Amino acid sequence: MDKREPTPPPTLIPAPVMPQPIEASKSGLTIKPKWSKKKKTVVFSIIAVVAAVMVLFLSACIWYRVQLSPVGTSKNELIKVTIEPATSPKAIGQLLEDKHIIRSQDAFNVYTRLSGTQNVLQAGTYRLSPGESTPEIVDHLKNGNVDTFNITFLPGATLAENRKVLIDAGYSETEVDAGLKATYSSSLFDGRPVNADLEGYIYGDTYKFGSGATVGEILNYTFETYNGVIEKNNLVAQFKSRNLTLYQGITLASVIQRESIGGDESKIAEVFYNRLAQGMVLGSDVTYQYIADKTGVARDPNLDSPYNTRRFPGLPPGPIATPGIAALKAVANPAVGDYVFFLSGDDDVTYFAKTNAEHEQNITDHCKVKCSTL
Repeated sequence: MDKREPTPPPTLIPAPVMPQPIEASKSGLTIKPKWSKKKKTVVFSIIAVVAAVMVLFLSACIWYRVQLSPVGTSKNELIKVTIEPATSPKAIGQLLEDKHIIRSQDAFNVYTRLSGTQNVLQAGTYRLSPGESTPEIVDHLKNGNVDTFNITFLPGATLAENRKVLIDAGYSETEVDAGLKATYSSSLFDGRPVNADLEGYIYGDTYKFGSGATVGEILNYTFETYNGVIEKNNLVAQFKSRNLTLYQGITLASVIQRESIGGDESKIAEVFYNRLAQGMVLGSDVTYQYIADKTGVARDPNLDSPYNTRRFPGLPPGPIATPGIAALKAVANPAVGDYVFFLSGDDDVTYFAKTNAEHEQNITDHCKVKCSTL
């Protein structure tokens, strides 16, 4: 018997696995389309244009908002603007930009179109502030020439200070100087030297005027107000009873105004009258300080000027400020007493003395700082 090795069982071969389709297509595959360079360029260009437009729009909005904002920070500064009839909105915007009242005529034109105010802007004379925004300026222009403004002259102010008030109200230096040099007719000026300026005559008060008011009209109104105060209080006759003309009474009152803290005018008038009666100089520091400031020289108690009442006897040649009603009444009705010295202490209290020794003691006790300055 043959001893043969047994035949191994046949190896089982697995049936082949057929590929399964990925998607419903003949091949079972999806082929993603390829973008051409041209298509990519178009898409990127569109995105870039949209982004650029958005940036431009945002920038325009920011620019517009900034251009509508005020040019300045103070609403107290006023600039006079006259808009003639039939002036176009564009010309108005250009005028306002030229005068530095608004930032941009273009923004002005856009705003008036969008707000529907372009055709309702009124001709007239205005006092506009660079401290206001373009919308606020447009509101003024809608009101037309009914626009008014207030102007305040302070008691005790000098002519130079009042000149600045007029300029700050929107008048040009040329307009103001012409008004201050003009000739005015009023009994207020009785006794005033022909060559004297208007120092002491612009009465301190707050006045309201229409925007078209001229410097001359404003000054005339202050003179009328001043004259009314003088007539109401019978000051001409009372000054005369003390051997003073109206001009001299105003001059003395102006010195009292500048020397007084407030409430002590009649006692200061007492001192000045007593010193004049005794042949003493007035000895008022504010007189030499006034003329030094006016002429642009250093303040010096020895200043060689008739305004220096430390050196020269009698009243100064003219007023050194505009006196208020209390100072004017003090000249007419001074306090009665023997005081011949006074000083304003460091505590802003006025101290009076009958003798030089008392006065020196007041300096020691109450005037360490003020009395050490000119």
